[in-house]
Amino acid sequence: MNGTTDTVPADQPWDESHLSKYFFHTDPIPRLSCTDPQALQLIAQEKPVVLTDTKLCDTALKWDLDYLAANMGTERYMVFLSKNHKFKYYDEAKIKLYKTNFVPPTRRLDMTFSEFVKKLRDWKPGDERVYLQQGLNNTVGQGIVVDFLQFNWQWLNIQQKTNNWGPLTSNLLLVGMEGNVTPVHYDEQQNFFCQLVGYKRCILFAPEHYERLYPYPVYHPHDRQSQVDFNEPDLESFPGLEGLRGVEAVVGPGEVLYIPMYWWHQIESLPCLGNTVSVNFWYKGGPTEKIEYPLKPRQKLAIMRNVEKMLLEALKEPAEVGSLLRSLVLGRYTGDEAMKLEAGGKL
Repeated sequence: MNGTTDTVPADQPWDESHLSKYFFHTDPIPRLSCTDPQALQLIAQEKPVVLTDTKLCDTALKWDLDYLAANMGTERYMVFLSKNHKFKYYDEAKIKLYKTNFVPPTRRLDMTFSEFVKKLRDWKPGDERVYLQQGLNNTVGQGIVVDFLQFNWQWLNIQQKTNNWGPLTSNLLLVGMEGNVTPVHYDEQQNFFCQLVGYKRCILFAPEHYERLYPYPVYHPHDRQSQVDFNEPDLESFPGLEGLRGVEAVVGPGEVLYIPMYWWHQIESLPCLGNTVSVNFWYKGGPTEKIEYPLKPRQKLAIMRNVEKMLLEALKEPAEVGSLLRSLVLGRYTGDEAMKLEAGGKL
């Protein structure tokens, strides 16, 4: 059964009919003022929260297609094209490194913003969908740079310092069509996701759902992506899905969603409500924290990734990783004694 999001304010143009129905339940993500102590506590605890009044990107709330086309200049920007509504990330370097038979689900085409807008506005059913994903830097038009410099950097810097995060690594401008979906995945950085134009549904799952979302191996081009298709869940191949439970919110212009590192998330531009524009603020995690037991779920996830990477580097051959791990585990950590220990029993 799919859960519900927050009560919809009267001035918002979306309702439950705009939300796809999925097989798992969700609870609402808290929506709070950025000055609310509870909001600050959630960020400190690395739990998601929608911040309603940061004024983080107020100078960019005018970044609709016309404004961006007039101010982005003539540089060529990174645009992805998909034959369907899903835009699943893949790592080109891993395709070459591991010589897989991987077929990318999307293709990249660099174009000017004006060319992108024309392609978007000329789109008709059956055409490839488009999604611009471009880092904000000094190559974009001067008008965009001026708006960018007037973001609420003071608030961001306070969050970074208060939570002992590492440096800001990038800002990604996302301009997409209504109905575009970024399938469920996790990132290894802290993220403030600022919505500028249109509405996006954000579905998140805590790091402890790692086993229920069946990530691809680290060598795969879809590393950090789930193998699960929410529209066509294969409960026979992925039985852990039956226990999946998430949280969600629909974010609109001026709102900021905090997506903690290692939290799984799927982002959907609501259908029938026009194009969407968003900006990400990605920060490295803080220095390695003191190890306390029991380990936090995201610490376990990081350990598993590191072990997998280490084995892959040592063995050189991805196919050998699974057989080595099976030899290590089967009959030793899967027998009756191991089950008793896990259940707290005595040998």
